[in-house]
Amino acid sequence: MQSSPAIEVNGLTRIFRTYKKQPGLTGALKGLFAREYEPTVAVNDINFTIEQGECVGFLGPNGAGKTTTLKMLAGLLHPSAGTATVLGFTPWERKQEYRRQFALLLGQKNQLWWDLPARESLALNGKIYRIPSADFTRRVTELTELLRVDNKLDVMVRELSLGERMKFELIAALLHRPKVLFLDEPTIGLDVVSQETVRDFLRTYNRTSETTILLTSHYMSDIEALCDRTIIINEGALFFDGQLAEIIDRFSEYRFVTVKLPPGILPRIADIPAEIMVFADSRLRLKVARANFILVCRMLLDRHPVEDLEIQDVSAEEVVREIFTRNSAPHGVLESASRPAVREPALSPSPLAVL
Repeated sequence: MQSSPAIEVNGLTRIFRTYKKQPGLTGALKGLFAREYEPTVAVNDINFTIEQGECVGFLGPNGAGKTTTLKMLAGLLHPSAGTATVLGFTPWERKQEYRRQFALLLGQKNQLWWDLPARESLALNGKIYRIPSADFTRRVTELTELLRVDNKLDVMVRELSLGERMKFELIAALLHRPKVLFLDEPTIGLDVVSQETVRDFLRTYNRTSETTILLTSHYMSDIEALCDRTIIINEGALFFDGQLAEIIDRFSEYRFVTVKLPPGILPRIADIPAEIMVFADSRLRLKVARANFILVCRMLLDRHPVEDLEIQDVSAEEVVREIFTRNSAPHGVLESASRPAVREPALSPSPLAVL
């Protein structure tokens, strides 16, 4: 028997009203009696389903509606329209049974008490969730060892480094063993070592506990390390929902081909349908449209004694960045969107430009 989805969202919409104040004292007085409001659509009719145990990346530029969506799923905000269920509950009804089964971790918000040692802050959370003493001790020991902060339990929260504090925030969110975990920028501001520690921990925790995770991050390395599936929203609307690899396959127009030739061999590429990026140390790097990729590889291999051939896709981070920076990105699903151009890294001019 197939289990029901952990998260189901249908037509979810959130519109905020923004007060438009007129300038000067006259405008302030007018605002006392007749205020003028401007609607701002933060989330616009989005639909998606997440199965139990999935770890899904939730991407979008600043202001796209990611955090607003998480807050609605956590029950902190009511939607303007649409429905959502998490673990079979309607989040904004705020039922006790639901609140004990999820956790929301906001990377820029603190839930630990600043003036208490980390151990006492965690103990307070344990009391709130009524975790038995033996279970609480076991969970704290297990989680602090996994995140390598077991020697910081008696340090005041204010004296912890940002990375250590973020790890304890994560531990506090997981003490009650939530079935659904909403993570909003969990590695923001962390150094590379702390980021990798948090990623390793989340990967292991998701695999062993089968916790459903919805993760927002501006670090593509977070998404690539943890998530097979990615949801992208832009200006509040759903733009893409699928495997991360599909972003490259469907939005990148180019691939890079690098061939190594024997010393002293000059490539014959005047009629090859590709852009020459660089030729140095007997290595030729070409930027090739996907439509011409097979043809270009065949021409190179037929004409030259190639010693090595390397094929490289544009990185997912680069493609996603282009999606975010396109001012004309349409609303709606991916299939209706045109392919973005791909920004290339700066490379030195090729001496073969005239060959």
